[in-house]
Formats: sequence, structure tokens, C-alpha cells
Amino acid sequence: MTRLPRTIRLDPSDRVIFAPAAEPGQWAVPGTFLFWGRPADSLTRKDAIAFRSGFLGVADFGHATLVTVQDARPDERAAMVALLANGLVTHLGAPTIAQATEAAEDEVALVESLCRDHAIGTLIALHRTHEGDDIREQFRTLRPRDETAFSGSHLAGHDRAFQFFEEEADAGVDLFDLRGRS
Repeated sequence: MTRLPRTIRLDPSDRVIFAPAAEPGQWAVPGTFLFWGRPADSLTRKDAIAFRSGFLGVADFGHATLVTVQDARPDERAAMVALLANGLVTHLGAPTIAQATEAAEDEVALVESLCRDHAIGTLIALHRTHEGDDIREQFRTLRPRDETAFSGSHLAGHDRAFQFFEEEADAGVDLFDLRGRS
């Protein structure tokens, strides 16, 4: 058994900022290879956001802001390599499946080493920058808290920055009255 990252979506923002957004629950790699040789000023707004903070989902080649460390069986790891290799051929025009598989194996080995020492459920965020012709990656881990102010079970200890509550449209809430003005 090994540990690999899976995409996770704690809120709907990924669907807004990425084109396309990775569906939650798929295996992921950093995907920095998508940006090699592309000057920062040539990226569209959504590509620039994906460059700065997006992991690449291997099943759909969409991006996700966060991944979570999960156990993976050897057959799941092999399937991840095969999916990524097929994506490299389909989306990026890799010349052969053998060359794509070799590149995919390298990417999977990288994330395997990234996840190796982290507990299951640890969230990982990515930050990339251009430094001249080089691309620098930094990874940050976010661990769930045991008890939080909101402790929603669906958040698994990762609170949201904001809580939203739905109100009836005809509830009669007047924002000016709430501010003390009429």
C-alpha cells in the first residue's frame, strides 16, 4: 500500500476559477509539465490561476486547489499511471504510449514521495511561481483540527472561512435597517 493524492472540493470555487475543474475523488499530480516553456504573460486568466495553485486530476485533466492524502493499492497506482499516460497522449500529443507511461511513472513517483510521510486525510495545497525560465513549486499541508467552531462532518475538521445561510426570499430582511439606516 502507498499514499497518493486525490482531488477534493471543500466548496464550489474550483468550478468558477478553473477551466475545467477536476471532479473530486480522482488521483492527482502537480501537473507542472502543462506550463513548461509557456511564458507567464502568455497564460489566460484561468490558466494563470491553474499555474499558480492547481493540481491536475489524472482522469479528466481538470484542476483542483486541494488534494487529500489517501491510501492506494498497487493496482490503483498502476491505473493512475495508465490514466495519466493516456492523458499525455490524448491531451498533449505524447508521441508514444511507452514514452507517456515513462513520464507518467515519474509524475506518480513524485506525488508518492510527497504523500509518503503525511497522515491519511492531510490536505495539500500547491503554489507555483516563475523564476526566470524556471518554475518553482511549494507545497503546504493543512491538517484537520479535532474540534472546531463549526465541526461540520462533511468538512472533516476543515472549517470554511465563511458560513452561508439561506433565507426565504420574502423573509422581509432589509439590509439598510440592519445597518441602522432607513
